[in-house]
Amino acid sequence: MNALAVGSFALGLGVLFGAFGAHGLRHLPAQKLELWATASQYHFIAAFGILAIGLLRLVRPGSIGPAYVLLAGLVLFSGSLYAMTLGAPRALAMVTPIGGVCLTAGFVWLGVLALGRG
Repeated sequence: MNALAVGSFALGLGVLFGAFGAHGLRHLPAQKLELWATASQYHFIAAFGILAIGLLRLVRPGSIGPAYVLLAGLVLFSGSLYAMTLGAPRALAMVTPIGGVCLTAGFVWLGVLALGRG
């Protein structure tokens, strides 16, 4: 994976999704808009993490594993919230915590790798 490219594209999508939520979804109830806002917030957190891994790999080659886990977290966590905001079945909420675990694991894994190099 080219984490620098994936992180950059994910950030671009985050901007588009944020704008869509702010302008295209204002007709939705507040509860749905809160779901979208949460999805967008964690989308950016994961995307910046992936981008950071890509930048770090430019100066210090290392494991790309955390980037894959963060990407999975972005898709599962934010993707499920985006989808439910747009009308997907609430059963999709069972996927959301798995995405949250992936996000947490990706950042913890990155921290462990950083400690090992310190």
